[in-house]
Amino acid sequence: MKKVAKKPKATEIKPKKKLISKRVVRPRRKAAVVASKHEIPLSDMKAEQAKYYTGITGPSEPYYKRSAVAELEHRQIPARYDEDIIVLQIRDPWWAHSYWDVSSGTANRLKNELGDVFDRARWILRSYDVSCLNFDGSNAHRFFDTSVDFDARNWYLNFGSPGTSWCVDLGITLPDGNFITVVRSNTISLPLDGPSWVTDEEWMIPDDEFRRLYGMSVGLGPNVSSPVGKLWQERLKKDISSRGLASMGVSSPVKKIKEKGNFWLVVDAELIIYGATEADARVTVQDKAVKLRKDGTFTLRFALPDGKQVIPVVASSAHIDETRTITPIVARKTTRNP
Repeated sequence: MKKVAKKPKATEIKPKKKLISKRVVRPRRKAAVVASKHEIPLSDMKAEQAKYYTGITGPSEPYYKRSAVAELEHRQIPARYDEDIIVLQIRDPWWAHSYWDVSSGTANRLKNELGDVFDRARWILRSYDVSCLNFDGSNAHRFFDTSVDFDARNWYLNFGSPGTSWCVDLGITLPDGNFITVVRSNTISLPLDGPSWVTDEEWMIPDDEFRRLYGMSVGLGPNVSSPVGKLWQERLKKDISSRGLASMGVSSPVKKIKEKGNFWLVVDAELIIYGATEADARVTVQDKAVKLRKDGTFTLRFALPDGKQVIPVVASSAHIDETRTITPIVARKTTRNP
């Protein structure tokens, strides 16, 4: 057979695609802009930022959170310091605050020495009036006991006598009544609750005005010229030379005035009554109403002439029909040795 040669297929000519060249414009990095619209080169900006770089890297949380955690973990205040201490500090003219701690060694020693008695003992704060004293533990003017909860480790004490000095013993009272001191506090001096008694001599009042005011203070009223008032004035002239006295309660009770060629001495006394009750109670002293402070305390000053004074103090409850009466009886006898 005769082979027939195939004709080559005609090559299809495809149209060429048109190449469209696009110019790609890449945006330039914007320089920092300041308020004045002036551009700052990036190199200068980095240099400016580098001034504040410390080289310290740390957690990503804010610094205040990290410091708070550190305080909680490493700086907690201990509940106690395991030492024998009691501190007394002034709150106002009537109140003081105390706080204390007793070491484990002292507590164990007391338990070993007292045995079962220790568990039946009561913790006591014994408060001593040490005004004008070099206190040695046994020469206080007076003292009173306050039962406390040892674990409370702090207590408020009402001394009720402005202008006095106090210290406190923390100790235990045994069932037989004996008191054992564990630790003693510092000494505090309460401030006065009124004007100072000390004034300059140029502020002293005239003698006649002093006698009138002093007569009112002992209950004679403004009518000092009455027969009783005249009798009192004669007694005052006889007993006390008012030339050496300023107004009681406002200035020093005795002012020394030097006389040429004469040696002299003036002595007088006053009585201070103080107490406390419910803040809303009604209180009378010698049948006269007394205004209480907000905490229910009161303080009164009386002249103390020779003789016997009976001072009934009556407190009546504001809510229930209940009355309490305490009657101080004070006697004064003055002797003179010319």
